[in-house]
Amino acid sequence: MSTLHNIRLSLEMIKWEHSVFALPFALCGAMLAAGGWPSVWQLVWIIAAMVSARTAAMAFNRYADAEIDAANPRTQTRAVPAGLLSKRFVGAFVIGSSAVFVFSAAMLNRLTLLLSPVALAVVFLYSYTKRFTRWSHLVLGFALGIAPAAAWIAVRGSLDPRILLLTGVVTFWVGGFDVLYACQDCEFDLSFGLHSLPRHFGIPRALLLARMMHAIMLVLLITVVVAFGLGKFAIAGVIIVALLLSYEHSLVSAGDLSRLNAAFFTMNGVISIVLFLFLAADLLFQGFR
Repeated sequence: MSTLHNIRLSLEMIKWEHSVFALPFALCGAMLAAGGWPSVWQLVWIIAAMVSARTAAMAFNRYADAEIDAANPRTQTRAVPAGLLSKRFVGAFVIGSSAVFVFSAAMLNRLTLLLSPVALAVVFLYSYTKRFTRWSHLVLGFALGIAPAAAWIAVRGSLDPRILLLTGVVTFWVGGFDVLYACQDCEFDLSFGLHSLPRHFGIPRALLLARMMHAIMLVLLITVVVAFGLGKFAIAGVIIVALLLSYEHSLVSAGDLSRLNAAFFTMNGVISIVLFLFLAADLLFQGFR
């Protein structure tokens, strides 16, 4: 029972349900590579690789940031600083999740296996970047942004430079909303010597930078539509995403961060799913013509 209890706490700790942020983009990459649905075998192992990589990354973040979380009033109730899980258990959880990721990559093709340690290195790196750079938000974005490129490689066994445009989309999308999320820790980051855009530029300018990142995201998203010759469904998806981003930013202001969780969790989950559904519809529609 103790092991099952620890596993349940671990799943709560890593917010596994928030895999919805990046998983739809990985599926977009897979569908673009296949020109429709990839095989069931590929889908199963792409999803397994995506979820296990994110699980390993989030657990590693909780492991690496245990002391920081204990000092921050907002995060003191997390499992490790609260004493609900030991760092030793979380470390073992990271190793187990990483092993599942590498195995999933091996089940796809040789190139995904060879690149799996590189992918883990990228997602683990993020946890340390806030200690030395204010641009850690974009590092987090890139860590999730490699998902569509990895999914492309999983299907094709090679890399097409066009899919890197989608990597850019995810990088600036995640970077932008992570800036929003970091606004609530602005004072703590300053006192603890951590780096973030809100800490260095102040919340009003950080919110402006987040909007700029999302504007770049939309430009790259339009470029993806053009580069892959996508049609009306994909264009409609881009328009809806733009409207959702505008609404997301309307929820947050320098003087009122009370609706930050709604902007961060709810809206971003909706954005990623909407984009996937419209892109998938476009690819399937073109496939049936």
